Amino acid sequence: MNKDLIAVFDYLEREKGIKRDVIIKAIEESLEVAARRSIDEDAKVRVEIQPRNGAIEVYCEKEIVEKVEHTALEISLEDAQELDPDCEIGQFIDVAMTPSNFGRIAAQKARQIITQKLRGAERDVIYEEYRHRVNEIISGTVKRFIRGSTLVVDLGKVEALMPGREYPKTEHYQVGERVTALLAEVQDTENGGAEVILSRSSPEFVRQLFLQEVPEISDETVIIEKIVREAGYRTKIAVSSRDPQVDPVGACVGMRGIRVKNIVRELHNEKIDIIPHSDDAIELLQNALDPIEIRKISVNEDERVVSIVVDDDNFAAVIGKRGMNIRLNGKLIGHTLEAERMTDYNKAIELQRLELIESDDASLDEELRLETINPLIVENLLAEGYRTPRDLLKASTEELAKVPGVSIETAEQALEEISKQRK
Repeated sequence: MNKDLIAVFDYLEREKGIKRDVIIKAIEESLEVAARRSIDEDAKVRVEIQPRNGAIEVYCEKEIVEKVEHTALEISLEDAQELDPDCEIGQFIDVAMTPSNFGRIAAQKARQIITQKLRGAERDVIYEEYRHRVNEIISGTVKRFIRGSTLVVDLGKVEALMPGREYPKTEHYQVGERVTALLAEVQDTENGGAEVILSRSSPEFVRQLFLQEVPEISDETVIIEKIVREAGYRTKIAVSSRDPQVDPVGACVGMRGIRVKNIVRELHNEKIDIIPHSDDAIELLQNALDPIEIRKISVNEDERVVSIVVDDDNFAAVIGKRGMNIRLNGKLIGHTLEAERMTDYNKAIELQRLELIESDDASLDEELRLETINPLIVENLLAEGYRTPRDLLKASTEELAKVPGVSIETAEQALEEISKQRK
């Protein structure tokens, strides 16, 4: 009995999930190549391995001839009849034989081919087991580290990889620690095998956690419209509901916040903002910034830039630590997002106003026309002596607000329109 070979069969079948007949076939094919090289490249060699005891039998198919000219392919009738008394010339017979140098050299040559064959078989097992589980959350044990920060995670039948880029920098692991992650992909390797790639930094990981935790998402009552994330720090998730009676944000948060707390715990206390979705980018931005009020907003669709003005006290919260909040909100609405303090905006407007007052632009002395202001209010301004754009620019917002029907906001709007007309 070949105990070493039987041990290999048992290990590969038990630990790697490779069926014994697949292993045996791979080894037989490999040994046939090695045997052929040892006997003769033209020889018709067949190797059989007994699955129960691991015994290896090598056969060489030869033609029965009167006169042997090629020993690797032919056998004399006399020699053949010692094996089978009923054989005749012209027939073929299997001759059991072990090549003279089939020992260490043949085994060494076969080992490389065996490795390739088994790697291919293992790849097939990996694909069969895991290719249909992409985007599924699975658990394993950290087995070791390779190439610096890449984790090797034992999933049972196979070892998966979680590169450093696929888990947050805020997370640190020890060998033997349990880890839950997203099965991100199954990819081919350069040596003909396959490997399972895990991720904890992917936005899809957060999506799948919500899918597990929130029944309304799994039954598609609540829809996750968009997720943006800086792994380890903050995630923003926009949700909508197909049922007007179901609050999508409340469903994700759960009673006393239990659902979202479970997800935050799994993400090692990463912050999660759950936002009502809107197809309108500006409304979505307002939902994301709530309760912060946007004082001014302008959109450049050509360059896909949204610029907002907020009160000074809210500016730091809009920007966020290391610019994270404004960056994520920009990704959420699909535009580059810029923010400005109200005092800085007013200073810029005041400077622009003073420059316009001193300018030689003749249009500033034409009759006042304002497209964005109610015509009745424009008539009131004309009646109070503000007959040209320059007259309006010379007045402060407080002075303009004394005109009937004009508020501070309306005065700012009128001055802003005049400034924009001259850009």
